[in-house]
Amino acid sequence: MSDAQPLYARVKDHIVTQIRSRKLAPGSRVPSENELVESFGISRMTANRALRELTAEGFVDRVPGVGTFVKEPPARTSMMELRNIAEEIEQRGHRHTARIVHREQITSPPPLTEAFELRLPRSVYHLRLVHEENGMPVQIEDRYVNPAVAPDFLTQDFSHTTPTAYLVATLPVDELEHTVEAAMPTPEQQRLLGIGPEEPCLVLHRRSWSEGQVVTVATLTYPASRYALYSRSRTQPNGQPQS
Repeated sequence: MSDAQPLYARVKDHIVTQIRSRKLAPGSRVPSENELVESFGISRMTANRALRELTAEGFVDRVPGVGTFVKEPPARTSMMELRNIAEEIEQRGHRHTARIVHREQITSPPPLTEAFELRLPRSVYHLRLVHEENGMPVQIEDRYVNPAVAPDFLTQDFSHTTPTAYLVATLPVDELEHTVEAAMPTPEQQRLLGIGPEEPCLVLHRRSWSEGQVVTVATLTYPASRYALYSRSRTQPNGQPQS
């Protein structure tokens, strides 16, 4: 680092060098503003500018209230398969954790009554939780479950098993429906995912059936900068799916 450089630029160069040498691997935590102040003997304003510019240049992600992390290519999850996000994260060599936002039993409003293919409103379970990868929020799971087919759902400890893992182990799944859309985050989604109002999200809507009954209606919301949805399948020569 050159002494002629501004202090914030010296801090930036130091962090970039560590990232490029893999001393700071993708997904690992970058020193906080307070740690940079102590290590480099700089002001908090200088440390903040260094981290802000590293974020703007795509080297790191800052998650309010959580920390700053070395940016890595967006993780991928299958758009069509019923995948357990904890297993996906562990396969990348990372740590999965989950935070339960709330769980409740409600009477289904008209859109949910229709989604569950019910004739009249009925009691349904609702669970909202945030999945994290190495402490960084990567998915909001907003899930409604039919108590008639999964009566013990709300009593499970979802800090140790995911809703998907529990349901797949409990019930046979014979049909899936997926719809994907892009959407701007609501204020609550911004807070839960640690993103700004300008960052788009990928939203995966999923319904699953077991023996002809709708078991669950779920909305999975991902920050677009951290996740990609994909699908791959074999086709006939004319491009139609193989039967």
